[in-house]
Amino acid sequence: MVAAMNVPKRTTTLSLLHTGVFVLIVFSACITAGDYEPVVFAVDGDTATMTGVIDHSIGERVRSLRADHPQVTTIVMLDVPGSVDDEANLAAARLVRDYGYHTVVPANGTIASGGVDFFIAGVTRTAESGAMLGVHTWGSGWLGPVGADLPRDHPEHIRYLDYYAQMGVPAEFYWFTLEAAPVQTVHYMTAQELRRYGVVTDSTR
Repeated sequence: MVAAMNVPKRTTTLSLLHTGVFVLIVFSACITAGDYEPVVFAVDGDTATMTGVIDHSIGERVRSLRADHPQVTTIVMLDVPGSVDDEANLAAARLVRDYGYHTVVPANGTIASGGVDFFIAGVTRTAESGAMLGVHTWGSGWLGPVGADLPRDHPEHIRYLDYYAQMGVPAEFYWFTLEAAPVQTVHYMTAQELRRYGVVTDSTR
């Protein structure tokens, strides 16, 4: 299935759907789902700066980061607008936790949707003053379900609830994301919300 949405960023409009299936990314006009830059890690000492869209290759990229740069302890998420493959994203995020990585969104950083899910995998999670962390409900295609429209006992919620529980983040955060913004937009969390839902373990905001 393919879906499109608009997600505001600092200076541009980016479209990215938080979904476990497949999406169409839109900047100012519709483009194909393959027209995006996948995640890359730029390593400097014990830090890997992460930019790009999370896709099916994220697991291999995280494993390669670990194998090729064992000195890395921290992933700095500079610009990660979301995921086009939530199943791969959550599996890779579990690797991040297993490897003991810390995650940071710097003052000039923006992450959203599946990017926030990946951030939550950090053993410690820091959002510097000015960092933008955005959430919204997920959807799965033009005719597919939307998370906010499903009853709370629907099995589609389980993958996310299980993941947040494993990461030590309360289920209340998941329900908050479904209500924070519709599929077509994004809600950038306040410092109070980041602390309230345990998204950060440390914040300079």
